[in-house]
Amino acid sequence: MSHEGIRIVTAEQARREDAEHEEMPTSSVTPKKVRVKKTEGTGVEIEWHDGHKSVWNFVWLRNACPCATCHEDREKAGRLPGEARAQDQTLLKMYQAPVKPLEVTPVGKYALRFKWNDGHESGIYSWEYLRRVCRCDICVTK
Repeated sequence: MSHEGIRIVTAEQARREDAEHEEMPTSSVTPKKVRVKKTEGTGVEIEWHDGHKSVWNFVWLRNACPCATCHEDREKAGRLPGEARAQDQTLLKMYQAPVKPLEVTPVGKYALRFKWNDGHESGIYSWEYLRRVCRCDICVTK
């Protein structure tokens, strides 16, 4: 008997994955106003049609990239979206430029795509994904 495709997950991970598949009302995942503060280098703000407001900084967004490669990397390491990778402990730290987008483009009427200064550009941040990873006090306590 084969066990391919079976994964053992923690109760928290199972709860999180179940929540990812819950249907959200259209007004919750439809932006009313989107502000990408690329020039200021601060992040993205979205006001949703249901009155909710979400704010993310660019570092958090880069660490929450929804592409398959980044998702699998986070899953293997047990990191949540937005959590940074553990840095290698070396005596001499190399300078790393702060994370920022070089380009931000809409993808149809359902998402944003970022071209990051680290060369990564395969993540498509759908409105639904962004709403699900909202970092406001109300959403974090849910």
